[in-house]
Amino acid sequence: MSLIRRELDEVWNALRAAANRRRSALQAVRIRNLRGIGELRVPFAYPVSVLAGPNRCGKTTVLLACACAYRVPDRPRDFVPGALFPNFAGRQGAFLDAVQPTELAFEYLQQGAPVSMAWRRGASWNRSYMGRKSAGQPERALYLRTLANLTNPSEVRGILQLARKEFQATEVTPDLLIFADRILGHRYRRLSLIEAGARDLLFADVRASRQTSYSEFHMSSGERAILRLSKDLSQLRDALVLIDEVDVGLHPYTQQQTMLELQRLALRRELQVIVATHSPVVLDSVPEEARLFLDRDDETEEVRLVPPYRDLLQKALYGQSRDQLSILCEDAIAEALIHGVLDVLNPELGMRHDDFVIGRDTGQDEFPSHVRTLGKFKKLSDVLVVLDGDARGRETELRDIASRFGQVVQPLFLPGEGPPEGWIWDTLRSRAREYATALGILGDDMVAAMGRIEQLLAGSVQQRDRTKAALRAFAEQVNRSESELARTVAQRETAAGRAPMASFRIELREQIEAWRRR
Repeated sequence: MSLIRRELDEVWNALRAAANRRRSALQAVRIRNLRGIGELRVPFAYPVSVLAGPNRCGKTTVLLACACAYRVPDRPRDFVPGALFPNFAGRQGAFLDAVQPTELAFEYLQQGAPVSMAWRRGASWNRSYMGRKSAGQPERALYLRTLANLTNPSEVRGILQLARKEFQATEVTPDLLIFADRILGHRYRRLSLIEAGARDLLFADVRASRQTSYSEFHMSSGERAILRLSKDLSQLRDALVLIDEVDVGLHPYTQQQTMLELQRLALRRELQVIVATHSPVVLDSVPEEARLFLDRDDETEEVRLVPPYRDLLQKALYGQSRDQLSILCEDAIAEALIHGVLDVLNPELGMRHDDFVIGRDTGQDEFPSHVRTLGKFKKLSDVLVVLDGDARGRETELRDIASRFGQVVQPLFLPGEGPPEGWIWDTLRSRAREYATALGILGDDMVAAMGRIEQLLAGSVQQRDRTKAALRAFAEQVNRSESELARTVAQRETAAGRAPMASFRIELREQIEAWRRR
């Protein structure tokens, strides 16, 4: 494990522990009828959250909505929906923003107690405290920034005019540069800020530099962004920090360092941080519960949060799996069955398990949406779709969705007509004495144990759930996990060439070889 990965693991664990002790936090935002978002709830389970997804999926909208959550003591009029989501209504009737009933609802932890509040727009924006009498909007310091700024020529001209006016120059104290120093590695002799009214400009003086000093106009976009963050964030405590396009202008290594230091700063100064990004490096720099992937359905135009976050979709959409084949299946049992087949296939194909990325923890009802998402970004050729046996009726639907994007999907189906647990149980039951040897128990004991489990569960639950419960109970008796049993059965049935696993093995091998040829 690399040093920075160890450092990330350490800060993740520390932040998780700190989050359990915090008494105040923004826990979720719900958006209704705003900027093309019909209904969307985004939870924040970790103190540093990352919003990701393709363009036009609502990342900035979510970020700006969060900026309306608190009353900011020194800027009460800046962070309200009317200021952050203005509407244009020109005298010519054709040029106006359509206004519809809109709601921004917030769930907070406030002094250890759950509270809620909503902004609602009818003719104007108004607060609602969900029936709580004498309630008020929670207060908190807030920082909102887009790193990709200072590119508009009129803004540059305005700042250049500072030189013609009276301005105040102050030196930025060293404690405010720790964040930047750790990320950039520069040794600044001095950092100055000149201000006139609402405009300001940074001047840096770097040791061992031929340039005695230089302004932001001569900084790289990355250096400028990090210095600004360092100056601003180091002064905050118990604040909500919102950063759009956090990766802009930063090298991948610097992106990783920035996210590490942001999390350390969140830990030291009790900050809650929410950033938006297009970078897989930024996503990988926070734990899975902090990764919030948004997507917009091409057909319905609805924005949705992909629940829960799936590593396979991140890798497919962000291009990290070009030399790996992704396999999308339903759950841990399905993944174990696939691994069991690959145990036999890989030596024949000259491949290894790390040549594959298997994504799971989903349901068959979500596969049409996954196929649309992957099809939209032309990634279906690098993904195999494997469904449980009871999803065979969805094959035509999935093929039709892929064809709309000019692509092809050929779903594979695990053995059995229902959930794979049923096929595994039936296989173990019919070949109990053979599998008893593999599991290290006596054949008679296995037959008796399975018989007792069937008698115990007979009539108590529906057939679909009965086999799942039976497999779980048997796994406990033989001191194995259900996934271990599934992998053992798949491996032995594949090696023996027995139906129906023999057919699944042939189909899986054909699709793997087709992918290798492509």
